[in-house]
Amino acid sequence: MTTATGYSSASGAPTAASLASAGLGNGQQPTGWEQVGAQSVSPRPAAQLPQRAAETTAQNPWPVSVLSEKFYGAVERWPAAWVTGQITQINTRRAGSAYITLRDDFEDIAMEVNGFGRFAAAASQFVQGDRVVIHGKANLWMKRTSLSLRGDAILKVGSGGSLKAMIDELRKRLKGEGLFDQEHKLALPEFPKTIGLICAPQARAEGDVITNVNLRWPTVTFKVAHVHVQGEQCPGEVVQAIKQLDADTDVDVIIVARGGGSFEDLIGFSDEQVVRAAYACTTPLVSAIGHEDDWTLLDLVADLRASTPTDAAKRVVPDVNEQSQLIEGAIDRMRLRVRSRVENEIRLVEGYANRPSLTQPHTMIEPHQRVIDDALQRLDIGLRRIVDDAQLTIEKAHASLTALSPQSTLDRGYAVVQSADGHVLDDASQVNDGDDITVTLKRGVITATTTSATA
Repeated sequence: MTTATGYSSASGAPTAASLASAGLGNGQQPTGWEQVGAQSVSPRPAAQLPQRAAETTAQNPWPVSVLSEKFYGAVERWPAAWVTGQITQINTRRAGSAYITLRDDFEDIAMEVNGFGRFAAAASQFVQGDRVVIHGKANLWMKRTSLSLRGDAILKVGSGGSLKAMIDELRKRLKGEGLFDQEHKLALPEFPKTIGLICAPQARAEGDVITNVNLRWPTVTFKVAHVHVQGEQCPGEVVQAIKQLDADTDVDVIIVARGGGSFEDLIGFSDEQVVRAAYACTTPLVSAIGHEDDWTLLDLVADLRASTPTDAAKRVVPDVNEQSQLIEGAIDRMRLRVRSRVENEIRLVEGYANRPSLTQPHTMIEPHQRVIDDALQRLDIGLRRIVDDAQLTIEKAHASLTALSPQSTLDRGYAVVQSADGHVLDDASQVNDGDDITVTLKRGVITATTTSATA
């Protein structure tokens, strides 16, 4: 290929008459190409190609690569420029490179900006919604004939575009009202039977959700509400779909799904009415808007925020294979425990059956018989000791009584003298002459009359 030094536009598009006059009305191949086999051709040398666009004809056209190189040469001569706009998408995840979508502040026009090195390092400080001024030079990627701006400097010109500032203000107000509080979040059902899906008609997000849910939990049924997912009709239709599915008693969980898009494309899901409808929804609601880096106010009020529609499908239903493994594992554990319990009971019964008390029943009586014999022996010994002690006590008492008995005194030769009225006389002054007295001896009693008494 040779680099062109310039080109001019053709006078106009070829007509059917001009093609017919050139001999191409019957599908003939243009001249300037050599037939190679039945299906392929090889290009003529560059020197034989037209040098200017005006010189091309139906019989002698330019290959796409030549026209792309002409474009590249023209773009290379364009001067560098400063451009301002709002960042709607930014990707600085790869070190040393930055890819930005820059949107006009007033018109619905956007362009791609990329840069490397110092520009990428500076761009990593910016976020979606920032208004910036970028210096760069137009660049054409020849493989796709794609035009972009190769940036070399980036400056911030404000705290953010009016659109992002408006959403931030709404976010702060709704947060102050408690719409994003964790206490209001509802738990997702563990095994939903019916899923309400809000998405665009024939959208890839719908296929992603339904396909992945059916792969994980095939028994689920869907009730799909098709809505506009961007533009002026989006908020009202999403609000109506949320209310409709929330009123359906069969719906266990609601998924609001949309594929990725620019900041402006997703703005409908940050509408105040959409947020309030999601807050008032009594059915658990999952937000699956855009990709992981995208965000909307619906994500903050939803009971669960999924990074993508596919992620939402994986989080609202369990995996049937995992559940089957859990059930099989539980059954195995139950069988193991039942088997272990039965084996323990068998060992216990066998232990009882092998005990001597059952194989030789009399052994059960022997210990008790020994206790009774020992008790009887201890009782006999105890009773004997009690009798011996009582007999000894009696003998001692008898000896004491015998020793203290008046008869014992009489037996030793003493006598007991009593007056006529029976009182024992121990003093001679108690007796007068002529008183009758009684004298008791060891054997017998003497009655006498006193003749004298000396005190």
